[in-house]
Amino acid sequence: MDFDLSEEQSILKDSLDRLLADKYGFEERNRILKSDAGWSTAMWSHYAEMGLMALPFAEEDGGIGGGAVETMIVMEALGRVLALEPYFATVILGGGFLRLGASAEQRAEWVPQVAEGALKLAFAHTERDARFDLNHVETTARKDGGSYVLSGAKSVVLHGDCADRLVVSARTAGGPREEGGVGVFLVDANADGVSRRSYATQDGLRAAEIALDGVTVPVDAVLGDPENGLPLVRHVVDQAIAALCAEAVGVMAAMHGLTVDYMKVRKQFGVPIGSFQALQHKAVDMFVAVEQARSITMFATMMANETDAAERARAMHAAKAEIGRGGRLTGENAVQIHGGVGMTMEYAVGHYFKRMTMIDVAFGNADHHLRQLARAGGLFADAAA
Repeated sequence: MDFDLSEEQSILKDSLDRLLADKYGFEERNRILKSDAGWSTAMWSHYAEMGLMALPFAEEDGGIGGGAVETMIVMEALGRVLALEPYFATVILGGGFLRLGASAEQRAEWVPQVAEGALKLAFAHTERDARFDLNHVETTARKDGGSYVLSGAKSVVLHGDCADRLVVSARTAGGPREEGGVGVFLVDANADGVSRRSYATQDGLRAAEIALDGVTVPVDAVLGDPENGLPLVRHVVDQAIAALCAEAVGVMAAMHGLTVDYMKVRKQFGVPIGSFQALQHKAVDMFVAVEQARSITMFATMMANETDAAERARAMHAAKAEIGRGGRLTGENAVQIHGGVGMTMEYAVGHYFKRMTMIDVAFGNADHHLRQLARAGGLFADAAA
């Protein structure tokens, strides 16, 4: 298959790489990290000016009409610099619900605002007892005339502290882990009854604990079928996993590059440590892990828009399992080769390993996805049958 980028995709990649190289060095990232917001509004404006916010949306909705490959390019570039802005939360997760679940009228209202960088979104789905089970929804949505009344709590909502609108899953019927009876609602983050507690996550991003206490949401704020929203949630999460895999490739490639550079200049016994065969083997193991991650990410990217939910899910299980395994190997070797400096906040490699660890945990770690893949009969279950 032809994996070469088109001319337009190459231009996107080169332009974004130049922007991030000029504006997003490690010292600049540390300055942004310590700011009150925890991310850069200036960079957010740059992303909007480049069209990154509009990238995955259809042209008729006010977007650019990009696809999964363009998303892969952007996420890998953001991973290389450990970008802190809420791009993933707004464009990939929140934007995914608008693309896949919103009506034409809803897209006409919300997509242009996302595309110009004026609207930030966050996906509020995870609950305390859910672990990695997407079915687990205890938050309730009670029908009340022409509205729904939402009550419950959501945990670790990525960039939920700065979001203008929350994409909230809530149960309209059934028990906490039942397949049916879950709806998806677009909620004003500043509505009466919404409270948020903000904090920094281990990788420097921001998240929030969100409580919903009798929050009234109009019927026209429902995304998709209020009685059968879980298939929409799974589709968006599958596409988000593909995007996270692309970010992980950028993170892993950066760790490998930093480590190889360090091996060339760090001396022990009067010679560069890169001359030691044992460390060369570790560097090669890291390189192989990066290339395997890149390959499985390309596969996940190709499968991101697959209409067969079971086949798409198997691809994402395989990709997430491989990314988690390879990312851990790359990070552990990077820190070990760097020694004590790799554990300090003043040096970049530890920050990359933290982000890689959080990517592994997001939407299920490697062990979880390996188990799910085994239960599904493996990656090529249909072909074997």
